[in-house]
Amino acid sequence: MADADAIRDSGLPALLTPTPEPSPSTGSPAPSGSPTPSDPPPAAGEMSLVDHLVELRDRLIRIALAIVVGGVIGFWFATPIIGILVSPLPSDQLQYTGLGDAFVINIKIALVVGVILAMPVILYQIWSFVAPGLTPDERRVVRPWIPLALAFFAIGVGIAYVILPFAVAFLFSFSSDYLHPLITAGPYFDFVTTMFLAFGLIMEFPILLYGLSRVGIVTSQRLSSARRFAILGIAIFATAITPGGDLVSPTVLGVTMYLLFEGTIFFIRRSGK
Repeated sequence: MADADAIRDSGLPALLTPTPEPSPSTGSPAPSGSPTPSDPPPAAGEMSLVDHLVELRDRLIRIALAIVVGGVIGFWFATPIIGILVSPLPSDQLQYTGLGDAFVINIKIALVVGVILAMPVILYQIWSFVAPGLTPDERRVVRPWIPLALAFFAIGVGIAYVILPFAVAFLFSFSSDYLHPLITAGPYFDFVTTMFLAFGLIMEFPILLYGLSRVGIVTSQRLSSARRFAILGIAIFATAITPGGDLVSPTVLGVTMYLLFEGTIFFIRRSGK
């Protein structure tokens, strides 16, 4: 018992107790049980990556719902819309070969109509997602272009509707005594729906260029210096995106895109970029 009391009094337990390691920043021992340093929390009003992904998901859901609502309207009026679209053909009745082809064609018409009718919601959701990342001056400059984007989309659809009879007439002009057209419903409405969506969406590219100029990615001088490459790209893109193989559609689309390209350079230069 005397030996045990001597060991306890000599402070051996204190020697066996681990000494806390010094802190790297201060050199003083870190307190036992202190939490490990972590990344600083985001600043007030700043969203994390997860928050951005959640917001993107919510806005995509709203866009999808708007397209569905517009598609229901398009499906309800599919028959009169089909009557308008087949008017450029020599016969107002088309044949289909598959049992479900008529239903699929109605779905395609409904989808295209749904996208057209939902375009205001689509543009608003895109703007609401992008706007918080812009400065107040950038938002003030870009905001008026959102209604213009809707107008450009409507103009593109209108151009497609105007040139549809000319494109059909051009393609029919190659018929002869040896080549008789037998137009089926499926390929024809693939041609029409692709043309309408292509013309409508392509008309949005001036808005994209102007927005890129506001954040400093492109300038009017850079676009002007790349004019030759832009013309070549427009010609290739207009030929590839337009269906049917006619000359009318890519020519009209290419000329329209080039005029929009030059107009965009003018407005970007006027804005000081």
